[in-house]
Amino acid sequence: QASANQRKGRCGRVSEGICIRLYSEDDFLSRPEFTDPEILRTNLASVILQMTALGLGDIAAFPFVEAPDKRNIQDGVRLLEELGAITTDEQASAYKLTALGRQLSQLPVDPRLARMVLEAQKHGCVREAMIITSALSIQDPRERPMDKQQASDEKHRRFHDKESDFLAFVNLWNYLGEQQKALSSNAFRRLCRTDYLNYLRVREWQDIYTQLRQVVKELGIPVNSEPAEYREIHIALLTGLLSHIGMKDADKQEYTGARNARFSIFPGSGLFKKPPKWVMVAELVETSRLWGRIAARIDPEWVEPVAQHLIKRTYSEPHWERAQGAVMATEKVTVYGLPIVAARKVNYSQIDPALCRELFIRHALVEGDWQTRHAFFRENLKLRAEVEELEHKSRRRDILVDDETLFEFYDQRISHDVISARHFDSWWKKVSRETPDLLNFEKSMLIKEGAEKISKLDYPNFWHQGNLKLRLSYQFEPGADADGVTVHIPLPLLNQVEENGFEWQIPGLRRELVIALIKSLPKPVRRNFVPAPNYAEAFLGRVTPLELPLLDSLERELRRMTGVTVDREDWHWDQVPDHL
Repeated sequence: QASANQRKGRCGRVSEGICIRLYSEDDFLSRPEFTDPEILRTNLASVILQMTALGLGDIAAFPFVEAPDKRNIQDGVRLLEELGAITTDEQASAYKLTALGRQLSQLPVDPRLARMVLEAQKHGCVREAMIITSALSIQDPRERPMDKQQASDEKHRRFHDKESDFLAFVNLWNYLGEQQKALSSNAFRRLCRTDYLNYLRVREWQDIYTQLRQVVKELGIPVNSEPAEYREIHIALLTGLLSHIGMKDADKQEYTGARNARFSIFPGSGLFKKPPKWVMVAELVETSRLWGRIAARIDPEWVEPVAQHLIKRTYSEPHWERAQGAVMATEKVTVYGLPIVAARKVNYSQIDPALCRELFIRHALVEGDWQTRHAFFRENLKLRAEVEELEHKSRRRDILVDDETLFEFYDQRISHDVISARHFDSWWKKVSRETPDLLNFEKSMLIKEGAEKISKLDYPNFWHQGNLKLRLSYQFEPGADADGVTVHIPLPLLNQVEENGFEWQIPGLRRELVIALIKSLPKPVRRNFVPAPNYAEAFLGRVTPLELPLLDSLERELRRMTGVTVDREDWHWDQVPDHL
């Protein structure tokens, strides 16, 4: 109300006047009597920065006439932490100015903007940064009168950049610089009016730029003379706008911003019609909705290097990778909840060394998923393969010791700082000189206690037929084509091999085969040979294998034992298990 009353006083200076207010009396009476002091309604980041630089202590304890709200103080501190200007001691509830913060306090602009100028030094774009930050420090010099919106938009569109509203300021600055050199002062004023540019704001823009340039010179920061690249300029700007980035929703024209804020690009932006996937905006203004004003396309890859103090990393799916010789995981990197790196494969050894060691032993050494030339490794795999071959031959899974036993073997012998193939190679190079057999298996340790011994006679490696010696292989994989015993016949010998004899199977599976054949008989016939295992054993004890075809011998002996004749068509090979 006080501000409205002060305006009313303007119309009664020299004579009686009439004040017409363009709002209702109820609206006027509902307003507070006095405007809140500026310190209660402004961003305190700059105040906190200057007070800290001057050594005035904690702002919360400073005896202000009107003390600012604690939430505003916290917002200011949070912004300075984002900019890297201060470090906070959570235990002491105090903050300290960083070297960067001391430099920021010397620049005559908002801390966000000052951060951009200092970062620009690293990227060779100080001139562009000073142009943009000085423009952001004032009210936009481009005017858009209500009655001439289309005309002003046409004039200003010349300076637009399709990817960055920030570069529109650089384009405008370059244009004004050229015109100012060519025109008189009055002609330049007229040009500003024609182009819908506020002359006083243009002058203010130039004054702030001059001040910035002077301070930059005092700080020893070189100013580039050649135009900078888009990427370099916007990385520098990004350092001051890390909480003003956004990722576009797939289905909407909206962006998800820091701390899950939702905003849209302002319609006056050059990016409004074709919004990019990722943007940064100079400010977020809330009217009918939250708008992002002065926007630019950014690459999320630019964020991580300049936001190391803000990023959060999470890891998932740690797993052993043979090619890398290490445990790898998927890393997700976020800033204020935004996934700047959605899924990146990283080495997990620095994150969880204990888990990496365990996975290295289990997968590389126990399971053998490793490409290496170490002699012990080859020998151990060979021994394990031999025991696994026994399991295939006997069609059992209870001979080879479990993986946990092998893990304990390696775990007890390998140093705790071995977490990858590279670490192992370094460790083993030293240890193997004194104890070269430290990691070698013995076959006996791979076979479970109490496991029945497998006879080579029962499970031979070769099938003999006359003078021919044919290799046998064993596979215990029910349902697979190769399940059972396979005879390998070289192609040149194929015509020399006779069919007879193979139906007898190997000795280790012969009893099971005979039982299966007896059980394949029709029930009226089969009941004469119960129990089948007894008759199978009796049969095998009475015959010489391979002397006659199997079914001939079986029919003869069953008839001799029971007096029952089994016809050839009574046998049903299709009911015999495939592996036999």
